[in-house]
Amino acid sequence: MNAVVQEERTGCAIACVAALAGIKYPAAKKAATQLGIFAADPALWHATSHVRKLLAHFNLRAGSREENFGSWERLPNQALLAIKWHVEKTGPAWHWVVFIREDSRAYVLDPKKALRTNQRKDFGRMKPKWFIEIKSRF
Repeated sequence: MNAVVQEERTGCAIACVAALAGIKYPAAKKAATQLGIFAADPALWHATSHVRKLLAHFNLRAGSREENFGSWERLPNQALLAIKWHVEKTGPAWHWVVFIREDSRAYVLDPKKALRTNQRKDFGRMKPKWFIEIKSRF
């Protein structure tokens, strides 16, 4: 799976869904806009309903609830991870990344534009708070 870089400062959720769907950011952004989902909407980074709606649009089945992060070894093969969790004036916020385990290797696809590489293996530096399992396509 390939990383998709967010083209907007707050577009990490859209970029992560694009990576999982195997499409480019503009196509995911267009679909999000048609669903009434915008990167600048704080609901996209304060709640999971918008990202779940976008996942479903691309026939990606998500786990029914958010699971507390325990360890990297216990994560499912595909998951959306909430990292950089913090509280803002409007409530909790986080940065979305995608965890992938395939062919006996694990990595994180981080959509942040400023990174030298968007495929990360520096697990000790990332501090996930919780995750949503991505089960498969419908």
